[in-house]
Amino acid sequence: MNPVALIIDDEVQIRRLLRIGLEGAGYKVCEAASGQEGLQEIVYKKPDVVLLDLGLPDLDGVAVLKRLREWSHVPVVVLTVREDERDKVAALDAGADDYLTKPFSTAELLARLRAVQRRVTESDEQPVCIVGSLVVDLTKHRVEVKGSEVSLSATEYALLRELARNAGKVITHRQLLRAVWGPNAEEQSQYLRVYTTHLRRKLEAAGWRGQIKNEPGIGYRLVCEKL
Repeated sequence: MNPVALIIDDEVQIRRLLRIGLEGAGYKVCEAASGQEGLQEIVYKKPDVVLLDLGLPDLDGVAVLKRLREWSHVPVVVLTVREDERDKVAALDAGADDYLTKPFSTAELLARLRAVQRRVTESDEQPVCIVGSLVVDLTKHRVEVKGSEVSLSATEYALLRELARNAGKVITHRQLLRAVWGPNAEEQSQYLRVYTTHLRRKLEAAGWRGQIKNEPGIGYRLVCEKL
């Protein structure tokens, strides 16, 4: 079966040029002209590799990478005109597997694609987490309870995302603090007390009857409501 490559780039000419080179090398090609469209295409098309431009009209490519890495390990090669080392570091830190500066040769691109595909490991990709009547859509950053959207702050969403991705499992205080607030917050356990309280109230007000259980001295666990 031919590998599937997704091109996320807002320039029609670039997508056309890439398509010619990729199809000539045996790839099946799909396209997206914006970051949000690209994330949706990854969910539905499940490509084997993604070619991502950083200068997109709706979301910066780094933001797309950060969202994508919340739920997917698909190989990503960044293609961009940006030559600043800081841009390269930001993209790699956000989850890019490789970085190519435009212009580049088709032969080099294909070699880079083969390399990142060899490194990829199998993983369970779950773009939507369902915990009873609670639904957390990781691609849209949308939370619903019983079909109705729940409005959360960015921090509340990030905390719920980590809990939902590991529903039923205890996540330590340090793991949660690092994932939501970064490595410099690992000792700030008061953050968790405040934000889990806010999160509980909002989910309960929306009608969710599950629990965010505090495991004293260890961490927190998201528990589905009892039937």
